Amino acid sequence: MKLIYAIVNNDDSHTVSNALTKAGFSATKLASTGGFLMAGNTTFLVCSDDDKVEEIIDIIRTHSRRRKQFVPASPSYEAGSYSSFPVEVSVGGATIFVTDIERFEKV
Repeated sequence: MKLIYAIVNNDDSHTVSNALTKAGFSATKLASTGGFLMAGNTTFLVCSDDDKVEEIIDIIRTHSRRRKQFVPASPSYEAGSYSSFPVEVSVGGATIFVTDIERFEKV
């Protein structure tokens, strides 16, 4: 058995959740925050048999899209005023970890 951790942008969370449920997979959803942009994410925990891992990853990949977003860069102080120049970054998509499970119980 495997445990899949999938960190997904909040914008894609609902569609990923629906797609996993429609395909017959149950997932635990946890609210999480990214360290780089301090933006909201959802971390999905999905337990599955080894032969279903690629199917689950494909579902997550299909419903988690990357997009560009402008965020403020490091602040600059000019003549006593605060200004920040926006920088384009890529957000969204999914970060996925797959680990072995030694024991699994549903009680």
